[in-house]
Amino acid sequence: MGKMLMQQRRGKGSPAYKSPSHRFKADVCFRAYDEIEKNSALRGYVVSLVDDPARTAILMDVKFENGERQLLLAPEGLKVGDVVSAGAASNVEAGNILPLANIPDGVPIFCIESFPGDGGKFVRAAGNSAYVVSHEGDVVAVRLPSKKVRFFDARCRAQVGVVSGGGRLEQPLMKAGASFYAMRARNKNWPKSRGVAMNPVSHPFGGKQHHKGRSSAVSRSTPPGRKVGHLAARTLGRRAAQKNILKSGEQ
Repeated sequence: MGKMLMQQRRGKGSPAYKSPSHRFKADVCFRAYDEIEKNSALRGYVVSLVDDPARTAILMDVKFENGERQLLLAPEGLKVGDVVSAGAASNVEAGNILPLANIPDGVPIFCIESFPGDGGKFVRAAGNSAYVVSHEGDVVAVRLPSKKVRFFDARCRAQVGVVSGGGRLEQPLMKAGASFYAMRARNKNWPKSRGVAMNPVSHPFGGKQHHKGRSSAVSRSTPPGRKVGHLAARTLGRRAAQKNILKSGEQ
């Protein structure tokens, strides 16, 4: 009997692949969307910068005037002691939280809410930023880092600026050991072995390399997790390549 594939083991939630959430600092999100933010602004200052192993960006510990403490994503250029504010009356400055309706076109933003009050879901990775494209009534068009333009409710909040930590990939890791510890911090699946490099008992493509000995197409009714290779493919290999050549010649 064959072994479970790696994606099946991960799906079952075994400890080897479980995210070490006990080491993570916090679930980063905006404060509650209350009347203070809707009508005015709440000022705060940055107490410290926090390195969270759960994410690539640096966090900032903000203490607001009403005594609340909140961990938020830090924008580039921010330092300890700087003032940030949250609310509709805030200035358009790095780190401030405003509704999209109050952010001018062309301003870089991050941590965008998908609907008002959810705390921020889009554009949260280090070095990323989206841009406000246009305002059309109660809808705001935003160009995401993927170049896709998405439309948001104008009441959705976002932070102004670019997520910190954008240059983290400029310096190479240099050796496998450094990469190991970087991936281990979040229990990432690394290194990833190729299916053809495994034994036959561990993967449908296992055995002698480059010669699977069987078709790489799998049925559409194959159990979840064992779908590897060509999923419900009609044709494969040389025959498929010849059909593509004929189609391109006809065009």
